[in-house]
Amino acid sequence: MANVSSDQLGSDAISKLLVKQAVPASIGILVMSLNVLVDSIFVGNWIGSIAIAAINVVLPVSFFIGALGMAIGIGGASMISRALGANNREKALRTFGNQICFTLMVTVIMVTVGLAYVDELIPAFGGKGSIFEMAKIYYVIVLYGVPLLALNMMGNAVIRAEGKPKFAMIAMIIPSIGNLLMDFIFINVLDYGMQGAAWATTISYFLCFSYILYFFLSGHSELKLSIRHLGFNIAVLREISSLGFVTLSRQAVVSVIYLLMNNILFDLGGEAMVAVYAIIGRMLMFALFPVFGVTQGFLPIAGYNYGAAKYGRVKESIYTAIKYAAILATVVFTGLMIFPEEIAGLFLSHRPNMSDVELATNAFVLENTPSAMRWVFAATPIIALQLIGAAYFQAIGKAVPALLLTLCRQGFFFIPLILILPNYLGELGVWISFPIADVLATIVTGYFLKKEIEKNLV
Repeated sequence: MANVSSDQLGSDAISKLLVKQAVPASIGILVMSLNVLVDSIFVGNWIGSIAIAAINVVLPVSFFIGALGMAIGIGGASMISRALGANNREKALRTFGNQICFTLMVTVIMVTVGLAYVDELIPAFGGKGSIFEMAKIYYVIVLYGVPLLALNMMGNAVIRAEGKPKFAMIAMIIPSIGNLLMDFIFINVLDYGMQGAAWATTISYFLCFSYILYFFLSGHSELKLSIRHLGFNIAVLREISSLGFVTLSRQAVVSVIYLLMNNILFDLGGEAMVAVYAIIGRMLMFALFPVFGVTQGFLPIAGYNYGAAKYGRVKESIYTAIKYAAILATVVFTGLMIFPEEIAGLFLSHRPNMSDVELATNAFVLENTPSAMRWVFAATPIIALQLIGAAYFQAIGKAVPALLLTLCRQGFFFIPLILILPNYLGELGVWISFPIADVLATIVTGYFLKKEIEKNLV
């Protein structure tokens, strides 16, 4: 898990580099995902299953605003990796300065709008019936901390672009552990309910921001900014935006999917069905952490070597990343197919003296979650090709194919499927949309990646 200097990205063995980059990324994503997972388990056990549904309603809004920082971070990180590969340190510094200012500006604007329209946004994202009040409490508190989340996402991508995955990993671990500790204190000890869950999340953003600020102000970072690097440069912003738009579009589609899924499932089965999706959504974040870790580790390696015109190494990094990610995805798939009942049971409250409504909701969730989970993850072994293929085009700065391939699975296939199939198959139509979209997107991505390799990596 040792950090590497940026020039080592162009010289060390690809398999060795990928492990060095992917293992810390995977651990960081694992801890962050465990945070979401355990946070949901705490909320479900200490507050109730409706509270899990309420958090699931808020996620699209906070997720999208935080994703603005991720988009700016990954778009700029691609530029920084290639600039360092071409030994253009001044461009790397100018890019980083623009990322900071751009992230602050757009997220503050979005938070202001989000707070102004709170009563309209929550029902639109499925916060109806008994979900609304809990969702509003959580939403307002968490949104105040979302600009810090965006800065954290942006900074983490830049740290990884420098070849410092260990520090990026720690930056992901700190808020996760902090959130769980705050959850225990605010919810279980102080009995603050949804307010406690929200404050735990917001404080965790601050802890992460403090560590990332320390990294860039210390001697660990190669990017030493001065005042002249801050502000806005139109050419730099245009490139950050074009590349970052790929990530932002993906996250925007995720938010749209949450909106559609929460509303479709509410109409099919009420609050309890939204709770089923909330559990599956947490597993989608958690279970695939090693695959996402390999994808994150792959990005700076491909970007640096492409910038250095070492195309043989770029091709090797693609094949190696797909192989590693596919093996890990198959392991995840096996576990999810065997233990879905046990996983669903972790999220349900076993408090004494629960109301009849709570007992009925628990029974419904426990009955319906396992089969839904098996359908949702049915095509998991093949997703490595789709993720690595789309990430490759982003890493080398080809924004249009990266955007189209990134949107392929969720935007072009999944959304139309969930709008059509439930009309004929009910809730089954929702769940089988996941593997169908995975298969179609993988076929399309494989075709375009093969053409790119044969044309430009020879």
